[in-house]
Amino acid sequence: MTDTDPGRRALLRGTTATAATAALATAGLAGAPTATASPYPYATGKPGGSHGPRIGILLYDGYSLLDPTGPAEVLSRLPGASVTMLAERRGPVRTDTGDVAVVAERALDDAGRLDVLLVPGAGNRGTIGAMENRRLLRWIRETDRHTRFTTSVCTGSLVLAAAGLLDGRRATTYWASAPYLEQNFDVTYVPERYVRSGKFLTGAGVSAGIDMALYLAALLTDEETARAVQLAVEYDPRPPFDAGNAQEASAEEKARALELLADSQV
Repeated sequence: MTDTDPGRRALLRGTTATAATAALATAGLAGAPTATASPYPYATGKPGGSHGPRIGILLYDGYSLLDPTGPAEVLSRLPGASVTMLAERRGPVRTDTGDVAVVAERALDDAGRLDVLLVPGAGNRGTIGAMENRRLLRWIRETDRHTRFTTSVCTGSLVLAAAGLLDGRRATTYWASAPYLEQNFDVTYVPERYVRSGKFLTGAGVSAGIDMALYLAALLTDEETARAVQLAVEYDPRPPFDAGNAQEASAEEKARALELLADSQV
């Protein structure tokens, strides 16, 4: 079933309309005219007629799948936003497991100016490869000169640090990489889901990219819009286990987690 399937459109819009009508009736506003002017900094519309934020998400060999795709799901719902996957060359770029690839729509040389740059994290091979890629680091530095926000997820903060962008700043990263971040760069690690330092937003490991993206969504538009996007993607996490906080995990749990990551990567 595709997005153009009339049955699906009817289902989604019918359900939404029913709920909205009920809410308006309760508030005594049924039949009220809809405002035509957007209250947000960016106009509505998709790429082509869009005047919204241009968001570029970097892909490089060995990135972790949710790092770029989680934020992309959130940010692509913003009014007028365009989200583009970028890589050194156009085409599929494989994740750290090697099992999945995401297509980079544009090469770095064709990216143009961006309002937002997002750098995902990766396993050891991918992160080290990105940190040692001088062309990639040079492009990140050049792109950052014009961004409104430069962001990262997981060990993507190590890549930003290697590019020299986080000197003297506070940042977060994947919990197991925190010592490396502080020992090798002039960066103060903060054990939070996301951290803002000026125009730089860094997210912690993998799933924290969604949290960071929602915070960024509020900065690009407003809190009302960000909350609506959170509802639109039904982001209401209630994991079956209380095991996601590294600050509370045992040494054995951490060792097992890192073992699973290492075994799953190519």
